[in-house]
Amino acid sequence: MKKACVIGWPIAHSRSPLIHNYWLKRYGIDAVYEKKAVEPKNVALFIANLAASEFIGCNVTIPHKEAAFQAVSKADEIAGRLGAVNTVYIKDGVVCGTNTDGEGFIASLRHAYPAFELKNKTAVIVGAGGAAKAIIGALLDEGVAKIGIINRTRERIHELQTQFGSGIYEISETNSNDTLKSCALLVNTTSMGMEGQPPLELEIQSLGPYALVADIVYTPLETAFLKKAKRQGNPVLDGLGMLLHQAVRGFELWFGVKPEVTAELHALIAGDVQKANKQ
Repeated sequence: MKKACVIGWPIAHSRSPLIHNYWLKRYGIDAVYEKKAVEPKNVALFIANLAASEFIGCNVTIPHKEAAFQAVSKADEIAGRLGAVNTVYIKDGVVCGTNTDGEGFIASLRHAYPAFELKNKTAVIVGAGGAAKAIIGALLDEGVAKIGIINRTRERIHELQTQFGSGIYEISETNSNDTLKSCALLVNTTSMGMEGQPPLELEIQSLGPYALVADIVYTPLETAFLKKAKRQGNPVLDGLGMLLHQAVRGFELWFGVKPEVTAELHALIAGDVQKANKQ
């Protein structure tokens, strides 16, 4: 029986087994997908030995994505640009790595808002970490013209400018209102607003009425940030869609079937998140 897994530290919170085992059952594939707690000191060894192990591949969650990039024998262009791997697979005996976070975000957006136009538009990103990098790269690939960054640490913004070029610019308190007026997409890529984390304090009254507001946090499903955007009439996108869509390519690489993100799957994972939040 084929086996795949997700590795992280800690790993109890991961919904990846629910997602992949739903697809395995739906497509009648004799395989299993598990959670595996791997300490940071053991990540490189786990991935290096993957081809000789019981697993045909794995997902990688925090805090291991950068370590996984260093550990794979071959990383693709996307993973190389981000310096992070979230999906590991074996091809011709070689342990390979890719990153599907950016494409997961775009697929989620397209699924929810098929007519939404990104080309030549301005986006604003809150945060400058690994998720921000993945989404910035994907947005630039979609033809977004400019991306403003809101982040506490200016050095991280300068790193993004070096990595992605002149389309990236810093948003300060003095120019935030003007930038938000002209932006088509505002995305929170930080953990602020997640259960147990402080809320995202960002004034968004100057946003245009058609600007889409997205949050990659999915616990809770509707963050206070999204509630505020919804109250003022902006379309919103929660983080659950990104979680589901980023899983698609890994499943296809391991099991040879491109799975569909269905309303049933969305309801299954949403129900699990809501149940956990009540505990």
